[in-house]
Amino acid sequence: MSVSVRLLLLAAIVANASLAADIEPDTPTSPVVAPGPIPPPPPAPPTGLAKWLDPATAPFIPVPLISVDPDSGTTLGLIPTWVKTNENHEISRIIAPDVLYNPYFGVGVHGRVYGYTSGDEQWSVTGGVKQRVEREFDAEYQRGRLREDRWSINASVIYDRSGVPRFYGIGNETPQGAQTNYTDQQERLQAQVGFNLNHTWQLLYTARLRVVDVLPGTLPRIPSLETRFGPILGVGTSKQVLNRLSLVYDTRDDLTAPTQGAELIAYGGLASRGGLFNDSMYSEVGGDGRAYWPIAQDTILAAHTALRYLPSTHGVPFWALSAIGGGDTVVGGDQPLRGFGAGRFYDRDSFSGSVELRRKFMSFDATSTVIDVEVTPFIDVGRVFARTGTFPLDQLHHVFGMGIRGIARPFVVGYVDIGYGSEGVAAFTGLNYPF
Repeated sequence: MSVSVRLLLLAAIVANASLAADIEPDTPTSPVVAPGPIPPPPPAPPTGLAKWLDPATAPFIPVPLISVDPDSGTTLGLIPTWVKTNENHEISRIIAPDVLYNPYFGVGVHGRVYGYTSGDEQWSVTGGVKQRVEREFDAEYQRGRLREDRWSINASVIYDRSGVPRFYGIGNETPQGAQTNYTDQQERLQAQVGFNLNHTWQLLYTARLRVVDVLPGTLPRIPSLETRFGPILGVGTSKQVLNRLSLVYDTRDDLTAPTQGAELIAYGGLASRGGLFNDSMYSEVGGDGRAYWPIAQDTILAAHTALRYLPSTHGVPFWALSAIGGGDTVVGGDQPLRGFGAGRFYDRDSFSGSVELRRKFMSFDATSTVIDVEVTPFIDVGRVFARTGTFPLDQLHHVFGMGIRGIARPFVVGYVDIGYGSEGVAAFTGLNYPF
């Protein structure tokens, strides 16, 4: 997801909530008192420019876009947002174009539609372009999320050209002074088909075609990757075909905002450079687990851990290695370390662990839906390593931080996470919980 999406939901929640700032809508009303003097008539609704600036009368919610990322810098703009709800006051659709400015890439525009047909079916389409370098398109469709039928599917197509990725070399102790920049252009097709043994157990097959072009960097004052590291594996155009089989155990009480239960995934896969199984690139095995415990009223302890090994490798591009850094969690892919930028550390194998305390401290009746706001202290640890025999819990990087989450149940979560690590402070925003 591009950086311009990062503050969409949480900002929309705050703006929408301003239409009716009644905290805890179920609070009993005040006792009836004797009638007093007749109050003056309400003020006339705003007109002209004031009408467009008032969320209560504007034809859309004028959401300010303020996105901060350790790699992308600060992006400013405006997201005119339309939020549609169903008869149960649940968000069913978000339409959110934007216009923005980023100091690296100039003026940009995007269009986004998020569709929440039901708990079992969801879809999204996003696209955008900036003045320089960056452009994107992303479409995704999910059906069978609740596993009530025998089969579940998830299909996506992505085109993304990003000018912000960094590369510091391979290893767990690469110095910050080795920072380089490159332009990452990717086309990706992915299909996931799940065979639901029952509501808890699933066999999941993932097929992914990925074409990656690693091109020279364009950011000022940051060396381009090839000037420091030369023509390493992964520079230029590479193709990857991944076939992965996963066994999934899932007892979470909700897929979007779980409050109890666990999801445990064990997987193995093969990646090649072209055909289904020929010209091997690497084999992979790993596990991903997340668990949720209600420890007090409105308080959830959430934990996540991931371990990935590449038992065999044959000329693996650097971008296909295990990586930690950033704010996102991808099963079998990059793992979070929220005091560093995305992909800060690369190597053959990786370990990642996170713990969050999610405490709801406020609810807003936002007219069309109810918004819960959480404050979330968190800890991330992680490392990458080259040898299978390495103990994963040695020489860990540590990050401590605080997050704010906005939840419009049952489908939408937005977050802002600020973490502090050995290289300073990093901030991340996005849709859905980090895990």
